[in-house]
Amino acid sequence: MASQDSQDIETATTALQVQPDNKTRRYDRQLRLWAATGQSALESARVLVLSGSATSTSILKNLVLPGVGHFTILDHATTSHADAGNNFFLEGLASVGKPRATESVRLLCELNDSVDGHADTRRLESLIDSDPDWVASFTVVIAHNLDGPILAKLSSLLWHHPSHPPLIIVRSAGFLAEFFIQLHEHTIIESHSETAPSLRIDKPFPALREHALSIDFASLDPTEHGHIPYVVILVRVLEDWKKSHDGNLPKTSAERQEFKKNILALRVKPDEENFEEAEAQAYRCWTETKDKVPPEIATLFDDPAISPEALNERPSPFFHLLAALKEFVDQSETHTLPLTSTLPDMKSDTVNYIHLQKLYKARAEEEKQAFKSHLRASVTDSVVDLFVKNAHALYVLRGQQWGAFDHDKMALVSALSENPKASCTHLALSALSAVREKTADSPITAEVLRKQIQSLVGEGVELPECLDEAVGELVRAPTAELPTTAAFLGGIIAQETIKVITKQYVPVKGYCVIDLIETWTGVVGGGP
Repeated sequence: MASQDSQDIETATTALQVQPDNKTRRYDRQLRLWAATGQSALESARVLVLSGSATSTSILKNLVLPGVGHFTILDHATTSHADAGNNFFLEGLASVGKPRATESVRLLCELNDSVDGHADTRRLESLIDSDPDWVASFTVVIAHNLDGPILAKLSSLLWHHPSHPPLIIVRSAGFLAEFFIQLHEHTIIESHSETAPSLRIDKPFPALREHALSIDFASLDPTEHGHIPYVVILVRVLEDWKKSHDGNLPKTSAERQEFKKNILALRVKPDEENFEEAEAQAYRCWTETKDKVPPEIATLFDDPAISPEALNERPSPFFHLLAALKEFVDQSETHTLPLTSTLPDMKSDTVNYIHLQKLYKARAEEEKQAFKSHLRASVTDSVVDLFVKNAHALYVLRGQQWGAFDHDKMALVSALSENPKASCTHLALSALSAVREKTADSPITAEVLRKQIQSLVGEGVELPECLDEAVGELVRAPTAELPTTAAFLGGIIAQETIKVITKQYVPVKGYCVIDLIETWTGVVGGGP
């Protein structure tokens, strides 16, 4: 099988001779996920974590190990016996009575000597008033189980201006938890979509079409015949089909089956894998014309952010690139996205694959230059290359402020109908927070929680039976922070934090609810 990477043999073999440095060896696996650009973003990030709880330190563990640049734990609390019993980043009884932030930072920094950690024992509520710019200076802020009034104040501060960092709010009690990412706008070039970019088989560029038509299939020996790339096979069979069907593509189910039979009829041996691949990929011959531009990308072309007035106010290159992409598609002959030079894995030999790769690289370079002619802002070549390569999988995420969902009774009622279990757990956690805010020293009862939930959704709204399960767990363990729950949250929230920092992959939008009793997750309040 030919290599999936778009590089020639000399480059590939030369690269193998270069020994990786210590950093590359240390971070080898994660570099495969988010590459050098993502690692650089992670190493430049400054993360503020509010509280040194077991959940907070579990999150930080999964950020320190991959090499986050700096983290600060802001926590005025001293280590209690309860902390010593559930937090792996405290030294048991030896840490009791000492600042929880200081103890946690010391042990977390032992995981990775390239990470800078700092403990701050000031109070958050006073910092929000006295030094809000310091709080807003971080790349991302993570808050676990903050008291309601302080959380509301922090949320308002970080929502006040689009330049302020995202806020990740985590709430947990017993085996139930949820998190929410508050952000204004988050643009993603490298979403790592599973949707493959177009190979332009249905609309082959001149060099590809000429190459496919120049091959005399009948004169090839069996070895050469078995190594024709499926892309070439499909272009050739499709061109032949259009000649006998007035230039039309296969439309009906019967025509498509006939088209696949035409592919297999070209085999000289029954076990030619390249023709089997061509049959399996035959859908590319009729689906790509239907959607010249993926619907989700076409939607972005209507975004107000790419209007001339909006572009004048935006220093970020993303929307300038998006505006250029729209112009390129509108004015190109095929009205398609720029061609990518990256080819998928396919049955072929080196000679055929490299020749096909060169055709795609040459055409992709031509289209990239055409794309750049539509660009009205200064953008580095590396960013342009990345954008063009991922033009089929761009993403713009626009969020909402923490708590907005709970103030929208219609949205809550709708969520209860569409996703009752996740909605009930979210409402139970919201009710717990509100009840503890009102009566901090009073016992948490099922009756009190249900009354608070009813006030959130409105009187007269019938609550699902599954609410009892969530309420029961919170009554059982309203303040319990279990190591297993903390460990799970540490992994999943660190993952979402890395998505936000690197601007790769797509973060969760809405309230991600986690139930570790029945082991499920769900999302509510994500909006449109």
